[in-house]
Amino acid sequence: MGHTKAAVLVVVLAVAVLGLATDGQAQLQNGYYTGKCRGNDVEAVVRGIVKARFSQDSAIVAHLLRLLFHECAVNGCDGGLLIDGPGTEKTASPNLSVKGYDLITTIKTELEKRCPGVVSCSDIEILATRDAVNASTGQGYAVRTGRRDRRRSIASDVKLPGPDFTVPQAAAFFRTLGLSSDDMVVLLGAHTVGVAHCSMIKKSRLYNYGGKAGATDPSMDPELASTYKTYVCPNTASSDNNIVFLDDRSSASKLDNSFYKMLQRRRGALMVDQNLYGDGSTRWMVDRLANTDHFLWLFPQALAKLGEVNVLTGTQGEVRRVCTKFN
Repeated sequence: MGHTKAAVLVVVLAVAVLGLATDGQAQLQNGYYTGKCRGNDVEAVVRGIVKARFSQDSAIVAHLLRLLFHECAVNGCDGGLLIDGPGTEKTASPNLSVKGYDLITTIKTELEKRCPGVVSCSDIEILATRDAVNASTGQGYAVRTGRRDRRRSIASDVKLPGPDFTVPQAAAFFRTLGLSSDDMVVLLGAHTVGVAHCSMIKKSRLYNYGGKAGATDPSMDPELASTYKTYVCPNTASSDNNIVFLDDRSSASKLDNSFYKMLQRRRGALMVDQNLYGDGSTRWMVDRLANTDHFLWLFPQALAKLGEVNVLTGTQGEVRRVCTKFN
């Protein structure tokens, strides 16, 4: 009898451990909302709203990609970034310039009319980003749904990679999300539609490289550095909020591989981006993405993977009625 009890206990423990390891991702599924929204096709509703917004404002692609990364990289894809109020994730310094919240609210409002309390805010973020990428590139990709929203949103939880991270620092951060250094190189390709402000490069790259007054980062193409210093980011406080495109300006609204071609030419604006080409462990991947069309199918795969980081499913968390506040 003792042996039997012991054997049962071992099996129960094994199942419990397995459940912990796979619980969230295992319960996500393709077409989770089919038949759950009073005859409405949830994904079609999201797609229609996103495409309408994209036709008026193509920058929504960049906004949603950034929102998704800032969401999923802090406690997982759980809707925590959407919560309003003092001391929430939204109020943390890296999130003050995040945009796209209004589109999530528009989608949620429409879905609440059709089937109240059914579609989570975290799933809306995932679907909307997918549809924006699709609108930009013509490349559709499947995402699994069934996430629930976490009842937590705390500014001090927000720890994101800095613009001057080395490759080892950035790779260590992505590993905490269960993502590889290859995933990292592909996901940073979102900067192909990204912008930054002069304040993010003036000190570290243009005027005080390595802590030396007047020094410019030697890894930056001298012609680009001269353009920045003369026209875009002169060394005065008034230029701090000027916009720096993270890709070639002619391609700045397109999700394509030209970002990687810029890195090959030492024309990456952010140090964390240019470091991808300066570090031997990631340079080959930059070359691969710059010299082939692989980015177009690797990027959606990496986004889908990012979207499954530390999710809540089943009876965990809640499905918010309003994305900006807990039920």
